[in-house]
Amino acid sequence: MMTRITLEDQPAPAARDAVWNGLRAFNEAHSGPGSFDSTPLSVVLRDDSGAPLGGLVGRSYSGWLYVELFHIPAEHRRAGLGREMLTMAEEEAARRGCIGVRLETYSFQAPGFYALMGYSVVGRLQDCPPGHTRYSLAKRLDGAPLEAP
Repeated sequence: MMTRITLEDQPAPAARDAVWNGLRAFNEAHSGPGSFDSTPLSVVLRDDSGAPLGGLVGRSYSGWLYVELFHIPAEHRRAGLGREMLTMAEEEAARRGCIGVRLETYSFQAPGFYALMGYSVVGRLQDCPPGHTRYSLAKRLDGAPLEAP
C-alpha cells in the first residue's frame, strides 16, 4: 500500500475524523473509555431583549473544563460580570465532576483578572503574537495543588 502526505488548508471532515478518532482511541487506551467525551458549556451575557452580548464558551472533558472563549464588551467590564460568569462556569464544572479549569489568555487581555480568581500560570509562550505573551492558566477546583511537590 502506498501512502502520501498532503498539505490542506481545509481538510475534509473525513480527514479530521480520521485524526480525531485515532488520537481519541490512543488517549482512551491510556486514560479509560469515555475520558475524552466532551460536553459543551456556555455562560451568556444578554441585553434586556435577550440578545447575546458576550460570554464564556467551553467544554468539559478529561475531568477538566476548558474555557475556549471568554469575552465581555468593554462597556460591561469592571462591573463584576466576569467574576460572576467565571464563577458560574466553575460551579457547573464542579457539578460535572471536573477537578479543575484551564484556559489561555494574552498579556494584553486579562491575566491579572484570572490571577485574582485563583488561576496560576502553568505555561507561557513569548512573542505570540510578536511583542506579547500567551499564557496557559489553570485552577484546581478540588483543592489539590496544580503540581506535585
